[in-house]
Amino acid sequence: MKIYNYFRSGTSHRLRIVLNLKGLDWDYVAVDLRTEAHFDAAFKALNPQGFVPVLIDGDLVLTQSPAIIEWLEERYPNPPLLPADLNDRARVRALAAIVGCDIHPLNNRRVLEYLRHTLGRDEAAVLAWCATWIKAGFDTLEAMLAADPNRGNFCFGDRPGIADAYLVAQVESARRFQVDLSAYPTIWAVDRSCAALPAFVKAAPRQQPDAF
Repeated sequence: MKIYNYFRSGTSHRLRIVLNLKGLDWDYVAVDLRTEAHFDAAFKALNPQGFVPVLIDGDLVLTQSPAIIEWLEERYPNPPLLPADLNDRARVRALAAIVGCDIHPLNNRRVLEYLRHTLGRDEAAVLAWCATWIKAGFDTLEAMLAADPNRGNFCFGDRPGIADAYLVAQVESARRFQVDLSAYPTIWAVDRSCAALPAFVKAAPRQQPDAF
């Protein structure tokens, strides 16, 4: 199995966490977004969108991290990263979707590059943009996590799962964009619980071979 990814990409980060939690062996293929390697013809033959991550497994090519993560959960069901109960699974997917649908798309690289180069915004404006949407999503996540009696040490219960992969990757981005996390003690506690686990440590951007 090969994963085309970029060390700082939040979508790649969340996928690396899931792969590590599943205990899977995979090969790291770096795609340097800083040099626009994602626009190269060879990469766009794999993913016409030019996005990371991309999973290659034999003749199978999968794109979009939510689809890849769900495929991994079905293809490699142990250990499970979603709860057994139908209603609980929906709640966990909702937590992940707040990050994957409502926060990350508004502060990913192509949006920020548009702000910088097309609209001419300076870095202070870009950071303010990022903080606005991260805080809006984190306000909701904090309220949902704090109110959930099943939370435990992680987003759901006492085992890490898919929602934790999404959350930790977004917390990493929040720190990079200089967002003050002091208003989110529950999110901070979940992040600290995850930071103690090798699967999350190994997945961190600074641990990847293309990080510099």
